[in-house]
Amino acid sequence: MSRINIAGRRFNVPGHPALRMGLGILLVIGGFLGFLPILGFWMLPLGLAVLAIDIPPVRRIQRRLTISFGYWLHRKWPKFARHFGYGTPRNGKH
Repeated sequence: MSRINIAGRRFNVPGHPALRMGLGILLVIGGFLGFLPILGFWMLPLGLAVLAIDIPPVRRIQRRLTISFGYWLHRKWPKFARHFGYGTPRNGKH
């Protein structure tokens, strides 16, 4: 069983690549329909995180977004950045 790490928490995802891809695609589609009840925009980043396990271009996009979000979070709320596991920024990247 594979795991993904979101906001410092680990979540199990299906071990078979086809099931992971199907789950990721369904979550992304549900994220685009986030204006409807039950579905939400929270599903979009979760679906991308699940797809990033198997698709390298999505993995690169997710990594860039994670790094830029961490830098932004350190500038605005350093305490929350440490709470979510972003640690301290490197020198020259403040």
